[in-house]
Amino acid sequence: MTMKPLICAAALGLLVATPVFALDPIPGSLTYQGQQRQHLQKAPVGSSFTYDFSYAGSGYTERYIVQPDRSLKLVDRIKRHDH
Repeated sequence: MTMKPLICAAALGLLVATPVFALDPIPGSLTYQGQQRQHLQKAPVGSSFTYDFSYAGSGYTERYIVQPDRSLKLVDRIKRHDH
């Protein structure tokens, strides 16, 4: 019996179980300190939108996706270089 398949299976399990690119909200994010109080009622599930805000002297654009329970999932953040 070789150890290579066992090591590959363990590594794959870690990748599946752990979100690799999870973003944590920062002050100004719509989901900072938990989900928003009101869920989106009219936005289609799976739709996405962007939100612009400033934090610590920098501008940011975040992209959110509307989840089946109408909560928001933060999927992308870009630090803008406004001049």
